[in-house]
Amino acid sequence: MKILCLMFLITVSVQLQCDRRQIKATIGDELTIACSYDTKYRYNRKYWCSGSSRNCEVLSDSDNTVKTESKRFRIFNHRSNKLFVEIMALRLEDTGVYWVGIDKPYADIMVSINMEVTEVPVSKPDLWPLVPLAHTCWGHPVTVRCGCTRGSSVGYAWYQHTQQQNAPLFSLSASDLRLDCANVEGDSHFYCKASNTISSQTSSSLSVEVLVVAAVNCSYIIHIQDHPMYQCALTSPTPPVTDGTQYTQMSRSEVRHQTVNISGTDQPIDSSTWTGFPLWYTVLRWTLLAILMTCLCVTRIVHIK
Repeated sequence: MKILCLMFLITVSVQLQCDRRQIKATIGDELTIACSYDTKYRYNRKYWCSGSSRNCEVLSDSDNTVKTESKRFRIFNHRSNKLFVEIMALRLEDTGVYWVGIDKPYADIMVSINMEVTEVPVSKPDLWPLVPLAHTCWGHPVTVRCGCTRGSSVGYAWYQHTQQQNAPLFSLSASDLRLDCANVEGDSHFYCKASNTISSQTSSSLSVEVLVVAAVNCSYIIHIQDHPMYQCALTSPTPPVTDGTQYTQMSRSEVRHQTVNISGTDQPIDSSTWTGFPLWYTVLRWTLLAILMTCLCVTRIVHIK
């Protein structure tokens, strides 16, 4: 009996061969399976079906006689002794056993294909603020977002470094971390973890330096690794708008160009101030000085004459 089964398998492998029998792919992938067959079956119907046994559900055939809701599976019969199976937009539920078959009287020729579809592995998450970081100088809240450029079904969680261990922030098990006077009572460090069912990655660190501890009018500095640093001029008379106006959230690409730096000799300075004073105040002061000097000169000339 074993010899008969072996001879049958050898006969099938000669009549129909496929280049891929074990397939591992991720969600959203597209793939093509190429098969060759004996030329005497050139005009026989070929099909692609799903099921753990040879009595499987046909999903597509070369004669286009199968009508299914899904158009993600297609089988093409080439003019030569070749056929191709195309699978598009793979899903997790596509994992399973499939068959490439050729209609043949009494017993179809069939080759099994095992396919495993998994989540897309996550990439290292990036951190970026949704508003200019300099708002922290006046104690305004800042939200920092954590996000991956690659990965499917990604979950995010923020963690805080402590002296004993890395403590998870259970109330912030999302992509955003909100910092304000109420939760920056002391210097601290945070990081974000992105994960799905097959992989996980940790972000760069985020550190908070508290300058003034207060329930409302605090002052603190946020430093995100690989982002420009800034300093706070605590005596600056021009804090940002505090009338409840909602700041426009910045995208990841805008962050590096819109983060405001308050002070520092070699750091960019907010264009609305100069040497700690509003720009309009500086222009007005120098204009009045120029008018006064002109009046003095004219009066002196008239007096001499």
